[in-house]
Amino acid sequence: MASSSNWLSGVNVVLVMAYGSLVFVLLFIFVKRQIMRFAMKSRRGPHVPVGHNAPKDLKEEIDTRLSRVQDIKYEPQLLADDDTRLLQLETQGNQSCYNYLYRMKALDAIRASEIPFHAEGRHPRSLMGKNFRSYLLDLRNTSTPFKGVRKALIDTLLDGYETARYGTGVFGQSEYLRYQEALSELATVVKARIGSSQRQHQSAAKDLTQSPEVSPTTIQVTYLPSSQKSKRAKHFLELKSFKDNYNTLTLQRASRLKKMVDRWQNSHTHCMWQMTLSQRRNPYAVLRLQGTMEEELALADRHLLLVRQAALRQLFEEEHQQCQQELHRMGKAFYVERL
Repeated sequence: MASSSNWLSGVNVVLVMAYGSLVFVLLFIFVKRQIMRFAMKSRRGPHVPVGHNAPKDLKEEIDTRLSRVQDIKYEPQLLADDDTRLLQLETQGNQSCYNYLYRMKALDAIRASEIPFHAEGRHPRSLMGKNFRSYLLDLRNTSTPFKGVRKALIDTLLDGYETARYGTGVFGQSEYLRYQEALSELATVVKARIGSSQRQHQSAAKDLTQSPEVSPTTIQVTYLPSSQKSKRAKHFLELKSFKDNYNTLTLQRASRLKKMVDRWQNSHTHCMWQMTLSQRRNPYAVLRLQGTMEEELALADRHLLLVRQAALRQLFEEEHQQCQQELHRMGKAFYVERL
């Protein structure tokens, strides 16, 4: 019995030591990881994140601009104008090995054509080929302002572009010349239509911006029959007298109104000089008086406009009555003549 109890106590001691060592190892690993984490956060080395310890707004702006880097794409010009490889196309010999130069020239021709397919602003200007292909598809499929462009021309350009950029077939001098001819034709059509649309917009804007002038000639013609060609001189004299009467009446009323406004301004100026020194130093009193003067001047301008409208309406009514009487007399004479 005593031997069995001693054996159990020895086993318990071994188990306690094993579990204790296991717990110690786990605690050591956990503490070491935490220490390494805090050390990495507080360490100031060459690999500090961009915008570290910066203000919040600046850090957000930096992160936003860095996130746009992966979206930046650019298609450079493949062949410069002074590239020495272009001289290889002029040499006599087997030119089939230089077909890649024609492919590069075909892609650069899109930039040189100056077709404004970036005008709508849906694509960045850096992606020439991708935007050009989508532009051609829009011309062929959707109802764009250039819907009348021949579909055969667009198909030729699409086939030439895809063959030059992605195709595995032959793209030599003849294919390049055909593609260049179609591209030049499309550029001519597009520029012509853009120019015509701009001229239409400019003429429409000019018509809208021009103020409609009241022409007494148009009003006078509406009252007179077109068959009375022998009375043109008489109508011209009546029109001239109408214009003179209107100008005279308007000038008389305007002069009376101007005298009234001048008298009113002089009275207000006198009131300004009669103000006490304390009132003149008070900016609020001066501003109130100036506001009152501006309101009364606006009312005077409105009254002048109403006076001109009343004079014009009065002259129109008189001319209308005269024309009605003349037409009535002409109708009576025509009726008597028929009898």
